[in-house]
Amino acid sequence: MDIVSDDESDDDEDDAPVATKSPSHSPKKTEKPKKADNKKTPNDYWVSILRQMMVLGYIEKDIENAYGVVKVSEKGKNFIQDSYPITIAEDHNYENTESSDDDDVPMNSGPSGGGGAFDSALFELLKALRKKIAKEKNVPPYVVFQDPSLEEMATTYPTTSQDLAQINGVGLGKVQKFGKPFLELISKYVEENEIETTQDLVVKSAINKSKIKIYIIQQIDRKIDLDEIAESKDLTMAELIEEIEHICYSGTRLNLDYYINQVVDDEHQEEIYDYFMSAETDNIRAAQKIFDGDEYPEEELRLMRIKFLSEMAN
Repeated sequence: MDIVSDDESDDDEDDAPVATKSPSHSPKKTEKPKKADNKKTPNDYWVSILRQMMVLGYIEKDIENAYGVVKVSEKGKNFIQDSYPITIAEDHNYENTESSDDDDVPMNSGPSGGGGAFDSALFELLKALRKKIAKEKNVPPYVVFQDPSLEEMATTYPTTSQDLAQINGVGLGKVQKFGKPFLELISKYVEENEIETTQDLVVKSAINKSKIKIYIIQQIDRKIDLDEIAESKDLTMAELIEEIEHICYSGTRLNLDYYINQVVDDEHQEEIYDYFMSAETDNIRAAQKIFDGDEYPEEELRLMRIKFLSEMAN
């Protein structure tokens, strides 16, 4: 597998030391100028690879068994048995690159642009639409769809409700609530730019919940205390809340009022809810900078975030 990097350079010019003379000083070597650090984190690198492997059809989402898991597709298995060279693009990190006349050029200027795992032109259109809808509904943009979901839309070009529901962080609930204008935008973009979406990206219809998630939803519907649910599945409270967050982010609406009203006082509920309504991000670390950790424990913030997203987004 060949990886084409945007950061190739002529190493020969950098390896040769440069000596200079001064009229009043002894000769010394000048320090070799440091290159901009364009190394990506391992996470960034592999996310880019995974996205492109999904676009090419070598991997697919394991939507039957687990949230956020991918598996090797039939095409991928055939590739393993009878491999052949393929070329993919490595993302270019522009953050630390020295400024130049081309600084304003986007990483990927359109559907055929290189250097990015998703179509940045479509991504910007989706962000603009999200901002418009968020303003109309008077909610923060992340309540509509989060950036990773928009990036995946700009990678797989979903044009049907079923396709959109397969996007991580979407689900049928959000498709019904917010999906129509996004599908119209993507369909128009695909048609205008003559983009051919590969059939290998079509995944079979299935509920994007594992057995444990279905169990959690059923128990919450029955208003069973979260402590009992966690104990019955041998989970810590933090692990259970994380599972509930995954369910919520997939577009399923959950009513935890019966539990939250027991463990979070009314004043705290109002303060935290108002915070998420006006915040630019739902990141818990950002919330912890606003709320004192002793008075507002992390579990309290996470429970209120679930309540907020369930009521506003799902």
